[in-house]
Amino acid sequence: MAARKLLTPGMRLVVASHNPGKLREISGLLAPFGVEAVSAGALGIPEPDETGATFEENALLKAEASAKASGLPALSDDSGLCVAALDNAPGIFSARWAGPGKDFSLAMKRVENELRAKGLETSPAHFVCVLALAFPDAPPQIFRGEVHGTVSFPPRGKNGFGYDPIFTATGMHETFGEMEPARKHAMSHRAEAFRKLVTALA
Repeated sequence: MAARKLLTPGMRLVVASHNPGKLREISGLLAPFGVEAVSAGALGIPEPDETGATFEENALLKAEASAKASGLPALSDDSGLCVAALDNAPGIFSARWAGPGKDFSLAMKRVENELRAKGLETSPAHFVCVLALAFPDAPPQIFRGEVHGTVSFPPRGKNGFGYDPIFTATGMHETFGEMEPARKHAMSHRAEAFRKLVTALA
């Protein structure tokens, strides 16, 4: 399958995630292309162990597992928050800081506690998103996006998911959790990675 044929109306694509927030964002980004996005969870595809040492390695693991299991192109997202004052933690462990119940209120509290232990209330930070696009019969492709800003407390906003309520992008006053989804999608780390994907496949 030629990569350039992926983003065409009617194509079916597996989103290699069980995270409903990621599925909503990726489905929204794919919508203008008429691509039907279905989650790995809906197809009964289990999440592989994320044993990689980088966002790129983990994204590729997930995409290739879903492509192999489904026989369809699969798009995975490995993303996380990197806090400068915490040596870029939680990084690739961002989801794991939320525990088995994926409770990001716990994860945000841990960021706050670790900053306060250093005598800090805020820190430069950036979000990373790596998209891996895998095919049953062609080499995979990888695209990376970042957005820089700061983390601060208390969390603000109910939109988005994950660490969005504590992250404010450079030049903005609202956290990602306070932004309307369309505004966030226009400037997020995931949107940047997706723009690179679209450029490569256009």
